[in-house]
Amino acid sequence: RLPLPIPVPVRVGRPGAGYPWPWSIVAHRPGASALRTPPDDPMEAAATMGRFVAALARPAPPDAPHNPFRGIPLADRDDRTRAWIDQLSGLIDAPSVTSCWAEHEAIPRWTGEAVWLHGDLHPNNVIVDGGRITGIIDFGDLTAGDPATDLGVAWTLLAPEARPVLREALDVDDDTWARGRGWALSLGLAYLAHSADDPDFGRCGRATIDAVLADA
Repeated sequence: RLPLPIPVPVRVGRPGAGYPWPWSIVAHRPGASALRTPPDDPMEAAATMGRFVAALARPAPPDAPHNPFRGIPLADRDDRTRAWIDQLSGLIDAPSVTSCWAEHEAIPRWTGEAVWLHGDLHPNNVIVDGGRITGIIDFGDLTAGDPATDLGVAWTLLAPEARPVLREALDVDDDTWARGRGWALSLGLAYLAHSADDPDFGRCGRATIDAVLADA
């Protein structure tokens, strides 16, 4: 059982009638995304996210949903990540980002059991109400694989002083924590590269890149 509310479908549907994707209707949750309304207490936020990620990251069965973009070795994201660096070369310190990415991409890959992953734990999918984290949404990238994938939230959401609180809650080894930072860098680049219609998301991407560079 997860320690935070998540969307529970009340209706589901199949593609059709001009809409090409599966769809669902879920109950509304009060609050706003952490991207636009950050939690009041960074330490409490880190502890809350630590409990959630730890509860979710249980061994997954062989038939868990497959996602070719999440839960995979960082090396498998190399081409896409370098393409984003090239695309953003006028907006970021491309040489520093390239060097940082190369260091993280070379970290030994995960060889343990595949665990359940949210797959997209950025601030826009974290709900805050009354200054506290009260829910997690958007499980469209749900999959199984390297637990480092969801650790990227340490750099996309949390202040530097709060990251040790998250790590302590998860009790992960150095390589897994470092791969989480690599995931944050790759995803931060993706957020910035795809933010033309969402300036807030672009700022999230840039802040994530800066956070990783400052911490690496």
